Amino acid sequence: MPETDGLEARLASVSMLATRAWTAATVDGRRPVVLVDGRSGTGKTTLGTALAGEIGAQLVHLDDVYPGWDGLRAAADAVVTDVLGAPSGYRRWDWTASAPSDWVRLDPAAPIVVEGCGALSRASAPMASVRVWLAADDAVRKRRAIDRDGDVFATEWDRWARQEDAFIAAEAPASLADVVLRS
Repeated sequence: MPETDGLEARLASVSMLATRAWTAATVDGRRPVVLVDGRSGTGKTTLGTALAGEIGAQLVHLDDVYPGWDGLRAAADAVVTDVLGAPSGYRRWDWTASAPSDWVRLDPAAPIVVEGCGALSRASAPMASVRVWLAADDAVRKRRAIDRDGDVFATEWDRWARQEDAFIAAEAPASLADVVLRS
């Protein structure tokens, strides 16, 4: 799997990933499905947003799907059963109320980019045209995530990291990726 370094390289990779998604989808007759995974603070949202814009895709942020701070595994399962499955949608999580919210419908025929830790699993990998794993140094990731989300995430960092560790140990998402990008 090809690897590149740095945020600039990631953004430059958008066109390459878009082309790859369309090519793979054309070959197997399915819609383009791109899964962007990695630990907190690796740039998944930045890359996913740019890639969705490039290919005119629906964008699903798993931050909207996780059912609370202990919901990484549940969101990973929802990618397969709901987001990419027959319902073609997901139940949004209301972080303020700490409760499920509205159902978000997705077009099952339109291109889609799913970004977030838990997007790339053994079950979701075969459903994707392109699978991306993002990686970064732990100190860099933590600084980025805390700068982005502030004290709320700072207090939950270790709790969330344990879920990431468990997911990575169970699913080995980096080994499922077509492309690994590092910063």
